[in-house]
Amino acid sequence: MALKTKVKEFREKAGLKQSELAELVHARRETIVHLENGRYNPSLKLAMDIAKVFHVTVEELFEFTED
Repeated sequence: MALKTKVKEFREKAGLKQSELAELVHARRETIVHLENGRYNPSLKLAMDIAKVFHVTVEELFEFTED
């Protein structure tokens, strides 16, 4: 199973730069880059923090897909 993310889509809709989102969730910009490119699976806390920024559920941001 692979984790599919909509973080980039929500971030762009909100008009945020990767560095701005990273600052809001106390992460490094590189973490956001890797997350958006599917090379990083976030911790539950990070996933919840990002969801909180966009006022959505974790399930709206992330989903598991079959490879």
